[in-house]
Amino acid sequence: MDIGIGAYIMNRVLNDKDVERFSASFEKDPKNILAMNAVTQSDIRETALNREVVNRIDHTYSHLIKTGKATAQGQTGRCWMFAGLNILRIEAMKKLNLKEFELSQPYLMFWDKLEKANYFLENIIETRGEPLDGRLVMWLLAHIIPDAGQWDMFVNLVKKYGVVPKPVMPETKSSGASRFMNTCLTTKLREYARDLRAMHEGGASLEEMRKAKGCLLEEYYRMLRIHLGTPPSSFYWEWRDKDDVFHRHGEITPQEFFEEYIGFDLDSMACLINAPTKDKPYKRMYTVQYLNNVVGGQEVRYLNIDIETMKKAAGEMVKDGHAVWFGADAGKMSHRDMGVFDPNIYDYERVYGIEFKLDKAARLDYGHSRMTHAMVFTGVDIDEDGKPRKWRVENSWGDRVGDKGFYTMSDRWFEEYTYEVMIQKKYLSEELLKVLVTEPIVLKPWDPMGALARENLDCSTPDYGWGRTSLP
Repeated sequence: MDIGIGAYIMNRVLNDKDVERFSASFEKDPKNILAMNAVTQSDIRETALNREVVNRIDHTYSHLIKTGKATAQGQTGRCWMFAGLNILRIEAMKKLNLKEFELSQPYLMFWDKLEKANYFLENIIETRGEPLDGRLVMWLLAHIIPDAGQWDMFVNLVKKYGVVPKPVMPETKSSGASRFMNTCLTTKLREYARDLRAMHEGGASLEEMRKAKGCLLEEYYRMLRIHLGTPPSSFYWEWRDKDDVFHRHGEITPQEFFEEYIGFDLDSMACLINAPTKDKPYKRMYTVQYLNNVVGGQEVRYLNIDIETMKKAAGEMVKDGHAVWFGADAGKMSHRDMGVFDPNIYDYERVYGIEFKLDKAARLDYGHSRMTHAMVFTGVDIDEDGKPRKWRVENSWGDRVGDKGFYTMSDRWFEEYTYEVMIQKKYLSEELLKVLVTEPIVLKPWDPMGALARENLDCSTPDYGWGRTSLP
């Protein structure tokens, strides 16, 4: 409905006449009554489900990458870690000649939690002179050790600690459902923050504060071991491949396992984002203040580009047989049970008789959308004109959703709700390669481009009693 300026005059306070006008307008159109009768008796998503989109759901692709069975991150925010390890396991399966294989997420989760605790306490020491009730310190205290993370944070962990097969360090109750563990760890870290700031107020030196930090982290490490178990410094490795041939390596460290049986070139990757907002010009590098996990590790770096360049690079990688790690807003216009990402999956506009007019930039600027989930592109369907029609998505919500855990994403959804992809540098132009080495613009800690590493449970495995999500 187009309402011109001056069509209605309202006072500052809502009054009875206003409500009478609203009611008369509603009841004038019988479709509003029909919609009310339907939605008051059922979920709005069921009423708005677009049958035309449902009828064209198809899990067939012109280019497909072989991978293992869908993994399940449980009630945690470890999607970024699962997505990263799902890419690495493809290489391991080739070298080990295995049909199925999975790397241990609890192993990296342990080191991520320990490194994030040290990173947080270092930030507390760095901001020791900032006011406690200022936005910066309050932000740090609100985002201490989320399960979430970014690709560069994943790289930091793999480079420093290596990886191990899943049976070497399997899931625990807390690794698969992290809420209560995180609550206890967060409580202790806020206590440590108080203690360190009190030391500063009492005149303690940086050396004294860091000595105290070491004692505090020893206590924190104890808590972490109780929840997640003991990460191995080495393990005995032997396996039987898909041709029933037995292999034995013997004792091996996690770092040696990565080098010998995966060998993925982590330095060959570049992070591309699509943030079409006025404050982030394209072809510039960005980073986010206080967004990392390993002190001294590589920083989170983004190259902002237009969506067509992003799609082209991702499509070329998949066509060449390389899976693509990506970050998106999985809660928007998606159906978890069916395994569909499509901006038309729900026809909310027809139900309400209105239009939703926020574009991608406005959704970012006004806090309506952000990166909430990391997944992997393992297929793409290219049409006769060389354009992508849809994308195959390897998710980490188990095999009870979609096509045994794999989703289909329309190309239009990619454009609207995908914000980040990891691309091999060889797929970038010379112009973009030059931009990669420039000094990044530092974004505020609360910028939406840092959301994927700040959220905890937005990307967790769905409750199968509910099983669907979608916001316009």
